[in-house]
Amino acid sequence: MAEHDPLIDTFLDALWLERGASAHTLSAYRTDLRHWLRFLEQQQALLLEARQDNVERFFSERLAHGYSERSNARLLSSLRRFYRWGLREAIIDHDPVGRVAMPKVRPDLPDTLDEADVDALLEAPDTDEPLGLRDRAMLELLYACGLRVSELVGLRVNDLNLRQGVVRVHGKGDKERLVPMGEAAIDWLTLYLRVGRPALMSVITRDPLFPGRGDNFMTRQTFWHRIKRHALTAGIRKPLSPHTLRHAFATHLLNHGAHLRVVQELLGHSDLSTTQIYTHVAQARLEALHATHHPRG
Repeated sequence: MAEHDPLIDTFLDALWLERGASAHTLSAYRTDLRHWLRFLEQQQALLLEARQDNVERFFSERLAHGYSERSNARLLSSLRRFYRWGLREAIIDHDPVGRVAMPKVRPDLPDTLDEADVDALLEAPDTDEPLGLRDRAMLELLYACGLRVSELVGLRVNDLNLRQGVVRVHGKGDKERLVPMGEAAIDWLTLYLRVGRPALMSVITRDPLFPGRGDNFMTRQTFWHRIKRHALTAGIRKPLSPHTLRHAFATHLLNHGAHLRVVQELLGHSDLSTTQIYTHVAQARLEALHATHHPRG
């Protein structure tokens, strides 16, 4: 069975070089394209000679076997990117996927917290203790800037500019962005740097802004454990994920009138469509409020 084609390796190398795709993303593309290769072999068709009817038959069979619209949409997106790359590189002269309609998929709305829940979570750490002060500063910064947890735990002291009120964030694909922090986050970070961090570190000149064990960078897993602990203290029983405060950041900004493009820049999304899911979150919140409080809801 066809499991490999050197051209796919060339495509994945280009994806990594041009867009800084992560290992996880590259693995997903490879898996999708292998599924496609196996189907083409069964059809006695070649990767560079595939036609639109091959693509349509491929997805018809997948639907018949119970694959979801969401799974098919992701796989079709992989094929589109591969064949568009082939056209650009003059490897092929036609795109078999170009006229195939993308399945309509309702986005999964991310779990988020309302503003009262966020306030309770931020206030949960015991700030009389250095660890609690560190956690409070981390939670404030996470919510103020909409950071990914991996971005937060990877921050260095010199990424902060408290005078200008911005933090330099190292995002996906090694891309950097400057994000404003807000007064509350600046105040907690100032206190943490003056009192909390010196008490937690044996060598204060080390890079990590938020140290874990042995003055080293904290792991994502450790911080996620801390979030769950503080959520219990705050009495929050809603489902949480490592990105809960990032989702809350985006949703609350949109609820208060922020432009979608601004939220996209702050989150570090390369594609506006990724940010648009938060408009659905905001709409769902409005609908829930209407149903709860309107006399004819």
